[in-house]
Amino acid sequence: MNHAQLSLVPLAARPYQGTAAGIVTRLAASTLDALVVGTALVGVYVGYVGLRFVFAPRDFRVPALSVELVVVAFFAGLVLYLTAAWWISGRTLGDRVMGIRVVTGMRARIQLARAFVRALLCAAFPIGLLWCAVNRERRALHDLALRTSVVYDWLPRPAAVRGSPKQGPDHS
Repeated sequence: MNHAQLSLVPLAARPYQGTAAGIVTRLAASTLDALVVGTALVGVYVGYVGLRFVFAPRDFRVPALSVELVVVAFFAGLVLYLTAAWWISGRTLGDRVMGIRVVTGMRARIQLARAFVRALLCAAFPIGLLWCAVNRERRALHDLALRTSVVYDWLPRPAAVRGSPKQGPDHS
């Protein structure tokens, strides 16, 4: 890291750069991500209702939502959001706010297939995240299954971690 990059990281946080993120940070990031997806879905629904009103104002009725539809839409939206974010930059909006990034064992950004499977596992089995509270390496069940880690990384691109290989271009 050069001095300009290092200066972006607060002095108190520098020792944690590249270390494994804990349960509190990861839960906070996950909560923010769920709020992002939920807000996006509400926006889509309001847009849909608005379009129905514009095209048929006389026959307009607010369409009813079933619990099943909401659950399926949230699950699909969450998987799509997590997959895209982890594949493109290694972090979601919640991860960015909390200063963490998902990386492979070699501290590289994860590829599309692994990002998709990780997103499916996280969305279908969110309780698996709690395993990082008892795991020595702070890895959740989906991290263990897919050989990923979540590390503190405040820099715009993945930083090389102590003792790890140098990073290639991030393309983010």
